[in-house]
Amino acid sequence: MIEVAAAIIRNEEGRILIARRRAGKAHAGAWEFPGGKLEAGEDAAQCLRRELLEEMHIAVTPVRYFGVNEHDYGNVQIRLIAWEAAYTGGEIMLTDHDEYCWALPDELGEYGFTPADVPFVERIRSDRV
Repeated sequence: MIEVAAAIIRNEEGRILIARRRAGKAHAGAWEFPGGKLEAGEDAAQCLRRELLEEMHIAVTPVRYFGVNEHDYGNVQIRLIAWEAAYTGGEIMLTDHDEYCWALPDELGEYGFTPADVPFVERIRSDRV
């Protein structure tokens, strides 16, 4: 099972940062909460700091555990670990995605998310966490 971390980042207006996977990547065209695979000896919070800097050129501070979801894609199983995180600096420049946006919780249902991210989308939309 592959462990992956995802960041739920809100701005001052309550919008949440989401990104679309670029062509050539697994699940190309699908939206997700930004993050990436944990490396050996790394926890989810450390992973998010590293991945967001590498993939979006932004600094984040994980502030609160949000939840975990395990998903079987058939050829690979992942454990997606989500943390709420604060955007602390940098200008977004994409390397692993082809688009990003700041969406209101009610708007998240309009985007085609990867299956592993869907439970988090549903929780955000229903709980207004």
